[in-house]
Amino acid sequence: MTDKKKEAERKESPPSSVEQYVISDPDRFALNLARMVEEAGKAASAWVKPREEGARHDVVAEPVADMVKTLSKLTEYWLSDPTRALEAQTRLFSGYMEVWTNSLRRLGEGEEAASSESLKPEKGDKRFMDPEWGRNAFFDFLKQTYLVTSRWANDLVEHAEGLDEHTKHKAGFYVKQVANAISPSNFILTNPELFRETVASNGENLVAGMKMLTEDITAGGGDLRLRQADYSKFAVGKNLAMTPGKVIAQSELAEIIQYEPATDEVLKRPLLICPPWINKFYILDLNPQKSFIRWAVEQGHTVFVISWVNPDERHGRKDWDAYIEEGLRFALDTIEEETGEREVNTIGYCVGGTLLAASLALFAQEGNERIKTATFLTTQVDFTYAGDLKVFVDESQISALEKSMNEKGYLEGNKMATAFNMLRSGDLIWPYVVNNYLRGKEPLPFDLLYWNSDSTRMAAANHSYYLRNCYLENNLSGGTMELGGRKLSLSDVTIPIFNQASREDHIAPLRSVFFGSRYFGGDVEFLLAGSGHIAGVVNPPAANKYQYWTGARPAGALEDWLASAQEHPGSWWPYWQSWIERYGNERVPARAPGSKHKTLGDAPGSYVTVRI
Repeated sequence: MTDKKKEAERKESPPSSVEQYVISDPDRFALNLARMVEEAGKAASAWVKPREEGARHDVVAEPVADMVKTLSKLTEYWLSDPTRALEAQTRLFSGYMEVWTNSLRRLGEGEEAASSESLKPEKGDKRFMDPEWGRNAFFDFLKQTYLVTSRWANDLVEHAEGLDEHTKHKAGFYVKQVANAISPSNFILTNPELFRETVASNGENLVAGMKMLTEDITAGGGDLRLRQADYSKFAVGKNLAMTPGKVIAQSELAEIIQYEPATDEVLKRPLLICPPWINKFYILDLNPQKSFIRWAVEQGHTVFVISWVNPDERHGRKDWDAYIEEGLRFALDTIEEETGEREVNTIGYCVGGTLLAASLALFAQEGNERIKTATFLTTQVDFTYAGDLKVFVDESQISALEKSMNEKGYLEGNKMATAFNMLRSGDLIWPYVVNNYLRGKEPLPFDLLYWNSDSTRMAAANHSYYLRNCYLENNLSGGTMELGGRKLSLSDVTIPIFNQASREDHIAPLRSVFFGSRYFGGDVEFLLAGSGHIAGVVNPPAANKYQYWTGARPAGALEDWLASAQEHPGSWWPYWQSWIERYGNERVPARAPGSKHKTLGDAPGSYVTVRI
């Protein structure tokens, strides 16, 4: 490093000041610590009370036992061979020596010494953005030690050649969870920003944080319901899910919503959207600017949406047969009665798409030809490459989950939400733990995170069928899934398919969606969108964000498809609209909701407003 560069860095990053870590008012600080302890006691009481009253029964043994068992296998692999064990210990010791040497050099030279890549955070790692992580020798030492240790642990998993793939996958996931949890950024005394804020406020932040913790445990009925946004600013039907429409039919499992037309003429074929029941449908109708539903209406679609019930004990025995009969088939019948049209276009999102694909295979055997095109949004039909969610799926874990679900008839929504959050715990868990309970700051209002927190329960029979037939046994693509008394084959689905994947999807990984394309029996248009599971789908043209890729038929290796794909800026929605019109562009006068059915209320209906 040249002298000029050193001087420039010194000007941009002044020396660390000890004064910012010195408590100025010890009496006030001590009083706030006492208040914090009092509030922490209230939080503990909020957790204990429902368990003493029998309202909450913890079933934590199986997940914890699975983690211990998995990490024990990893440990056994490395310790069973003295040479391997010595090699692993040597690598860790070497890393620590590099940290120590780097720190001594810094103390001697009075500046940050050049670090190897193993001692630097990854680009974009927000945990270590504060300047003190680099200019303060103590915090720099903590950061480097943590990075060396966590990367060493990840290497242990990567080089554990003796483990089967599923165990290795689980070990990597659990190591990542532990590493994210023990990051020095999560603790007051080891996070310079938290340390400064605690000193500056004389501990007021800790009092506010413990109050918030009590509120969130109380809101979760004894479990922590981690708040990720200011939820008070949102209400479904008021400033979320605002596209005008009517509920025109209702079954035990679904409300069918028809939206008001926005054009004088509409496409002859209505559009039916089958959203996931794991989340609520209004992710496609967050607000007028982000709403895919509103945009589709404006393009001339007569849009119908299935709004799934938030199940309780009454729905415990509702399996996939029921969701097809009382959801998809019920919606198709309703559309035909309301519009007089038998032919429809369909969209399935996430697991809603998986159900739609299975239904198409069933309908093909029945000779039911009402669905003429199917669009799948981040949908898996083959689960070979299903990603980190497979960590939670093996016989022992499913059996334990089924036992728990059968007691109530459903899986509580916060259990599924926690699993999804764990897939990106570094973004969706720990930053909010730090912000809420240590910094004592309310999160900002954010419609997407409000929707993310608006969890739904899972009907026991439905969820069990999904986990076993898709994640565990991969029966849909294997041709062994049974529904309606028939064995299904996706090769029977010969209608045009539009299969959209998202490049950074952690729930329906790109490779998994691409690989699933080969099982359909007809033409498949594969499109890759930028961003992830939500933003890759909810990307309105007016936002002019991200990009998408189109290419050849999705066959062969994903890498080959990517190498020859053409990149386009902005939203993929207009491209999809052109694809739809390629298979039917006839227009008819616009249809108002309720011309044949008595309307049951305004959109978004009543099922979607049930919170847990």
